[in-house]
Amino acid sequence: MKTYSAALLLYTTISSMQCIAKTTDSKLLEKLSISPSAESFDYVNHKTQFQLHGLITEQRHPKTWNLSFKVKQSVPTALDQLFSVDEDVSKKMEQLAKDAKLLNQASLAIERAIEQRKKIYFYGCGATGRLAKQVESSFWRPFWERVKASKAWDKIKDKYSGVEDELIGEMTGGDRALISSLPGFEDLQLIGRLQLKDRGVQKGDVVFAITEGGETSSVIGTILGALDQYGELTPKTTREAKENLYFVYNNPDSVLLPFDRSRAVLKNPAITKISLFTGPQAIAGSTRMQATTSETFFAGVILENAIYQALKDTLSADELQELGFHPNRTLSDRLRDFVSLQKKVRALKGEVALLTDVEASTYSHQHFSTYFADDALITVFTDSTERSPTFRLLPLDTVKEPHRKSFIQVWSPATNAHTAWDFFLHRPFRGLDPTVYQKPFNDEISDPFLKESALKSLLDAGNDQQALYDFSFSESNVSRAGPQKGDVGGLVLLSPEIRKIEKSQSIKRWLKLFHLRAAPVFAILVSSDRGHSAEAVNKITSIAPETHTISLITSFPDDPLYVREHIGIKMLLNAHSTAVMAKLGKVVGNTMTNVNPGNLKLIGRATYLIQSHVNDAISSTEWTKQHGKHAPISYAEANAVLFDAISYVSRTRKVGQISEVGLSIVRLLESMAGKQTVTWADAEGILEKQELGDYLLKQNPQLGI
Repeated sequence: MKTYSAALLLYTTISSMQCIAKTTDSKLLEKLSISPSAESFDYVNHKTQFQLHGLITEQRHPKTWNLSFKVKQSVPTALDQLFSVDEDVSKKMEQLAKDAKLLNQASLAIERAIEQRKKIYFYGCGATGRLAKQVESSFWRPFWERVKASKAWDKIKDKYSGVEDELIGEMTGGDRALISSLPGFEDLQLIGRLQLKDRGVQKGDVVFAITEGGETSSVIGTILGALDQYGELTPKTTREAKENLYFVYNNPDSVLLPFDRSRAVLKNPAITKISLFTGPQAIAGSTRMQATTSETFFAGVILENAIYQALKDTLSADELQELGFHPNRTLSDRLRDFVSLQKKVRALKGEVALLTDVEASTYSHQHFSTYFADDALITVFTDSTERSPTFRLLPLDTVKEPHRKSFIQVWSPATNAHTAWDFFLHRPFRGLDPTVYQKPFNDEISDPFLKESALKSLLDAGNDQQALYDFSFSESNVSRAGPQKGDVGGLVLLSPEIRKIEKSQSIKRWLKLFHLRAAPVFAILVSSDRGHSAEAVNKITSIAPETHTISLITSFPDDPLYVREHIGIKMLLNAHSTAVMAKLGKVVGNTMTNVNPGNLKLIGRATYLIQSHVNDAISSTEWTKQHGKHAPISYAEANAVLFDAISYVSRTRKVGQISEVGLSIVRLLESMAGKQTVTWADAEGILEKQELGDYLLKQNPQLGI
């Protein structure tokens, strides 16, 4: 069994990470005719606080070490590797259940906010930003919609009218960032502070700033901005702030404290810190997986616990039961539900493997997938959009594209683009108003590279962005991007839809469309009732007989916000989509070699991957036999080559089509192996003929073991 400290982990502590050689006097770079760009010199010498490969979430997990090679031998085995890493989350939830003091405190803060009609603000960036949107638009708002439709509403409407607007889920860059990240924003504490103010969050409101790694600048800016509202810290204000302000993260304090921005939070007595650290991710650095799974489940259970506590003294047991609450369940009971859920999802590896094989084959033959969801829309959409930065895919198509380019699209039952966003968010679209952000960006961002990037991204963050994306099952979408023979469809249904599938005309029409166009369909059904699920399977296959169904039966005492169903879908789709991309050569071992170096953190990850894979290869017995010994490349050399690769990909207008990391690795190794200088075009030609994993396996046969 491999350990975390193998060749890819050259730097295991932040202190060693910050001792990277800063020299740019390099014979290797001379041979490549590369001079470090201004950005590269600045990054290596002045951005050490964003060189994060010493974080545990950036390390390789031993259970998935050879994933990309295993998936080509046995998809069920590869899926089992991926699902097994979720056991780390189960262990964490068991640990928290034994000592739930901080989580009970957080739940009590939400309960007070509900009672006192204060705001509850969840903020994140990237995957945790989508988490924040999900808390609002999948958990909170739909729950209160169901309450309003119940008999219990008459009892509480005077007190709780308008309560659905008092939880705000926000992410760095606003709603537009749901589609894809906006470069420059994540690296600014300023934007977190500005969004906090823009959304009207004030002293006394409850704030959850959630970051996968514990170092995201925009998230740290949010929690520090919220703390500033309390003014000078006295024992009284410190206590008040600590009851309302929560910083949630997934790395040990010991690896975060060397970072100035993280230390400013972790050492602050007026902020409650909740570490959900579970270990490395199934794909190194892919915090959309276990880190965000643990954080989403945490957010969901403290929210449902708080709602129950707020309502239990007013509503009867029958009324609470109607809303999905089982009496006398503690927060610890709710946390332990994850253990059973994880096992149920893992047991489906064989059924999911068929979907993985078909979807991977679909993409390899230049065809497309279309997922359809309503209640599960954000969960499905999040998995689809997060494939793009993780695996260097083209982002979701805009309505301006006459033909499909993106591998995947997601449709809802909405009949036009505008109402699709309502289905999605359960509220109007929220962009960033340039009049609020432009002047502070100009005045307060001193770094010229960050300022340029942030101001450019601001142009793509406004309310006008809503009109660029259409998630509707509409005639116009069917005409422009409807399924063709060879495409594949994915239908994802939660319990509420399964119970009323007979009445859903949109589901029937969608199934008929795919059936008539000879595009196979997979249906993923999540339900607490096996009988309802079986009825839904019969209904679906009566319309599209070739449909392959995957049924996840949850069977929990209660799930009033459908948190467990969403988490089950999340784990299933995360593993599935990762296995698909591994089959397509977008992963090497369990490393994110197709990562998009779109922000300072990802530039650091890309640099480290180049350095690590090259040094792994040249230290192997096979390489030494053929080419002799070579000195390891430095971080500065790898970074200079990366920035040159970024420039090449941009010049050739192949952004999203070529991996800068892969190009850099191949060009470096080919140049080190021979006497002739290898060009970027030469490296690109090599990768057109073979996958990066196969190429590296030839250099180092031990890689696949």
